[in-house]
Amino acid sequence: MDWGNVTIEELVDALREVDWSSPPRPMSEFFSRFTVPGSYSKWNSRLKCNLYYYRTNYFIMIVAILGLGFLRRPLSIVAAILTALSIAFLNDSFAGTFSEKMIRSVRQFSPHLAVKMRPPLTRPVIRGRPSDERAIYICGQPRWFFVLTFSAASFLIWYLSRGLLTVLWAFVIGHIATLLHASFRVPNLKARLNTFREEFRAVWRNYSDL
Repeated sequence: MDWGNVTIEELVDALREVDWSSPPRPMSEFFSRFTVPGSYSKWNSRLKCNLYYYRTNYFIMIVAILGLGFLRRPLSIVAAILTALSIAFLNDSFAGTFSEKMIRSVRQFSPHLAVKMRPPLTRPVIRGRPSDERAIYICGQPRWFFVLTFSAASFLIWYLSRGLLTVLWAFVIGHIATLLHASFRVPNLKARLNTFREEFRAVWRNYSDL
């Protein structure tokens, strides 16, 4: 895959659909080799490749930096968790896994309620016609319901904790650190092989849908 030809929208879609449950890359690999990219095209390709390959490491790094900011505002931890969940629900894999685990837990004490939490089997209708896109449901409710609910609750707690400015600084520092690492970390052979494997899976998934 030529990451230079991948648009930002395609990268965001790939990060939204990919499985985030994979473990982070080893620290020895994460801080292995750094060089200055020779041109804008090489930097652009390197940045997108590293953002996709080290996505779990970057997520953990940002959370760790945010954790330092939470030391001054403990109530902000609750707001941050709700904010992280509202963002994570935008990922198809996370939303499906979260819903299945919740339904499995509810089934242990209320099987009847667990049945109601299952997603509907009908496809979404757009302009009077069934859509081929698979609608995402969480515990029987449309995904947007959980995203809006958790976002509204997080905004309220952010306001009450008065720690939004401190956390915003930590958030900016975390993303700057991510941008710097992704810009100077040289993609290794594992990253390229992982890219080819994900590309093959995407092609195979499209073939199986035919």
